[in-house]
Amino acid sequence: MPFPTLRTWFGPKPSTALPAKTKDRSGLRVGIPKVLNIWSTHQFWIGFLKALGIPGENIVFSSDTSEEQFREFGKGRGTVDCCYPVKCMSGHYGELIFGQKKKINVLLSPMIYTLPSFLRGHVLDTATCTRVMAGPENIRAGFQKERDVFAENDIIYASPFVSMGDPQMVPKELYESLKDVFDLDFEETRRAVEAGYEALENFNRRMRAKSREILTWCARNQKPCILILARPYHMDPGIGHEIEVNLQTHGYPILWMQYFPIDDDLMNWLFGPDLRAGRIRSPFDISDVWDSSYSSNTNEILWGAKVAARCPWITCVIRFSSYECGMDQPTYTPTQKIVEASRTLFFKFGDLDATKPAGSVNIRVETIVHYVEKYSQEIIQRKLAWLPEPCPLL
Repeated sequence: MPFPTLRTWFGPKPSTALPAKTKDRSGLRVGIPKVLNIWSTHQFWIGFLKALGIPGENIVFSSDTSEEQFREFGKGRGTVDCCYPVKCMSGHYGELIFGQKKKINVLLSPMIYTLPSFLRGHVLDTATCTRVMAGPENIRAGFQKERDVFAENDIIYASPFVSMGDPQMVPKELYESLKDVFDLDFEETRRAVEAGYEALENFNRRMRAKSREILTWCARNQKPCILILARPYHMDPGIGHEIEVNLQTHGYPILWMQYFPIDDDLMNWLFGPDLRAGRIRSPFDISDVWDSSYSSNTNEILWGAKVAARCPWITCVIRFSSYECGMDQPTYTPTQKIVEASRTLFFKFGDLDATKPAGSVNIRVETIVHYVEKYSQEIIQRKLAWLPEPCPLL
């Protein structure tokens, strides 16, 4: 009779492992500074954190940039950086640390290296501005130079380096950076990243659908609209000073280049002549106007200028740029030339900084409105004559 010891010791054992228990993170509060490229990626972070079990009400964004915010929460912790969108981050950090009725547990400020972009695959890369990417570390130093403010307030500071333009790299990057912060395992990190991208894509799709509704209304009523060419953080009222809101009060719909509809029918209608002539490989190819297509936001600004030059109902382009922006500087002339090639109106608000020159802004808005009223119908008809029929918006 065989002795059963070996079979008992080395034979397959019935599974006794319990199903993985979902980790309870419902009590965690995560603060995210509403700055820089968070303005175009916020839905990813919401989707990611919710998939980890953090309730939506516990995901706290700082408020819009303001002088009061910087004066109350950022004073003494500033940076010598001349870039105001970076410099104002200390106010956002301070607000999340000192200005919450209910304390946050984690301050999450990602260092975003590359961005997801609808132009990816058509351009050389979708990298971010290096100053913007390094901004979180720059500002963190101001809160730790004399004493560790995060530790004093029992807050974990998390600043993952993340290549959001390369989705296959993101699970590993976020797992390595955040595993000790949220007690993560790799598989749940991967699932949360998928949820984050899905949330971001859904949001972008909804925004583009809204933009298409506006364009359709303009096309059916032969009315003009205004396109804004700017970086994502210019949507912040404290950075862009709500200049586009002033224009909209005069009755002109506003479109942001980041959310322009990219449906095939509309793209082929606008860029069909260029495609058939062999000037571009796809509607999203910008190599005909911009060789050095490495920067995501710069690429999209150049692409937006091309769209504005072709789309009949965009009769005016407003360009925003912050004070001494080295990324924007080389794009001023090309962008203006592209837009004005079709005699579309072009106006630039450059060197925007903390101070809002309300008087001069109002005068310029009145000037813009005058020219839009005077020339829009002529611009619409001229561009329509260049494009084939039928128009997909009618």
